[in-house]
Amino acid sequence: MRALHIGATGMLAQQFLVEATANNVANLNTTAFKKSRAVFQDLFYQNIRQVGSISSDDGTTVPVGVQAGLGVRISGVYRIHTTGNLLPTDNSLDLAINGRGYFQVQHPNGDTVYTRAGSFQINQDGQLVTVDGYLIQPQIDIPENATEITINQSGEVYVNTDGDVLPQQVGQLQLAVFANDAGLEALGDNLYSETNASGIPNLNAPGTQGYGLVLQGFLESSNVEAVEEITTMISAQRAYEMNSKVIETADQISAAATNIR
Repeated sequence: MRALHIGATGMLAQQFLVEATANNVANLNTTAFKKSRAVFQDLFYQNIRQVGSISSDDGTTVPVGVQAGLGVRISGVYRIHTTGNLLPTDNSLDLAINGRGYFQVQHPNGDTVYTRAGSFQINQDGQLVTVDGYLIQPQIDIPENATEITINQSGEVYVNTDGDVLPQQVGQLQLAVFANDAGLEALGDNLYSETNASGIPNLNAPGTQGYGLVLQGFLESSNVEAVEEITTMISAQRAYEMNSKVIETADQISAAATNIR
C-alpha cells in the first residue's frame, strides 16, 4: 500500500512549509529580515512497466509505460533578497542600504560576516558597532568630542567637533556584493556568512555601479508580506488535511482487504 507512505511524505512536506512560513511571520518586524521559501521535489519513481520497452516480437514499444510515484521531499529553502521598505528613524546611526550590498561585520570568532541591519551604535572605545557590539569593517572611530555624525550616500563618515568649522572625515564604509545572495548562510542575529554557493564577496564603496546607496536615518524593514504568508499557510493547511485523508483512505482500503472472508 504505497499510498500510506506517499501520504506521510506529503504531510511531512506541508508541515515543513508551515514551519518555514511561521518563521517568516515571526520575523515580520525584524530589521532587514529576508523571507524564505520552501522548494519541494517528487521522489524516486518505481517503474512497473518501463516506457519505451519492447512490447512484442515485432519490435513495438511501450508509448507511456507505468511509473508509480513515491511521494515528495523538501529539497531546499531559499531566501528572497529583495529590498524591504526603508523606514525613517531620525537616528544618525541608523543606516539602510538602498540596493545591493551588505555591511561587513567582524564576528567575535574572527570571521567577517555580513548584515543589512544597519541599527548601529558606538561602543566605549568610540567604535561603530552592531547592537551586539560587533565591530563594523572597515573600522570607524568616532572622536569623543564629536557633536554630529554625518554619513553620506557614498558611505563617507564625517564628524563635527567643538572648535572645528568644517567637518572632518573619519572613515569610509564599504559594501560587500555576492554573485548569489541566496547562497549565503544565515547565522541568526541578522548575520550571514559566505559559502561556496554564494561566491566570494566583492567590496566597493556604496554608490559604485552595482552597489546600493547608504541612507542615514533609515532602517530597512522585513520584506515579508503578511497577506502572502497567510495565503501560503492556508494552502499548506489544506494540503496537509488532504494528505491525511489519503492515509485514512489507504488504511480503510487495507482494512477492507484484510477483512475479506
